[in-house]
Amino acid sequence: MATLTQTRSGFRRRQQSFAARIWRRFVRNRLAVASLVVLLCLAAIVLLAPLLAPYAFDEQDIELLGQPAPPSWAHLLGTDQLGRDALSRLLYGGRISLAVGLAAATVSTALGTAVGAWSGFHRGWVDTVMMRGTDVVLSVPALPLILLISGLLRPTVPLLIVIIGALSWMGTARLVRGQFLSLREREFVEAARALGATNGRLILRHILPNAVAPITVAATLTVGQAILLESAMSFFGFGVQPPTPTWGNLLNEATQWLDSAPWLAIPPGLLIFLTVLSVNSLGDGLRDAFDTRA
Repeated sequence: MATLTQTRSGFRRRQQSFAARIWRRFVRNRLAVASLVVLLCLAAIVLLAPLLAPYAFDEQDIELLGQPAPPSWAHLLGTDQLGRDALSRLLYGGRISLAVGLAAATVSTALGTAVGAWSGFHRGWVDTVMMRGTDVVLSVPALPLILLISGLLRPTVPLLIVIIGALSWMGTARLVRGQFLSLREREFVEAARALGATNGRLILRHILPNAVAPITVAATLTVGQAILLESAMSFFGFGVQPPTPTWGNLLNEATQWLDSAPWLAIPPGLLIFLTVLSVNSLGDGLRDAFDTRA
């Protein structure tokens, strides 16, 4: 019993030491840390939109109907042609854009992990069939297919999440498959198999935890891709429909006023750019931090 307790204690210390090394490598990457701070600030701001926004996202100023009004003390980012406060719509729109990005990335990562784990663990004809299917889906341009599906179906937030997640899992699947092909031959897996561990236990308890690092990096990068896809769909009119704001449809509404009211297009475009850049920089920082060769 004492030996078992000492073994568990040593294992916990090694886990804590490994996590500490990852954290130290991560904080040395100033760009990744800055990106994390930016993302946390953006998340906090959009979550607190009901408290921070000066108006409701669909509240209209009747006196400003007809054409966009420039920024003023009453409307810091101006108003659109319907007299709605641009700042309020920007804050509420960020809630939809970030939520769709995070949720779609979760669906994509879960689906890609399941396909990659099953394919890499079983190998043989299972691997061949699943990877050829993955290659077929990967060969289809994602954005046109997403726009086609959205055009055939009524676009809602849950539907957008499912569509984006279901069409962006292939990279994660290939990554996880490679990890499983490597890890399934390691000594600790052979030892667990010799002790009678089932395939499910081998996958979930022994191999998958050792593949968490690359899956985390892939999931982070998928968030940026999902935000871009949602913004593109909303920009083309196939995403969330007005009056519900998203950064993409705010850009779409602003295109007809680019010459006379550029203040409507710059903030949502800048936030999309900043968010995707921060997510990608964070993903690069996590990849470097998890790299045991560093």
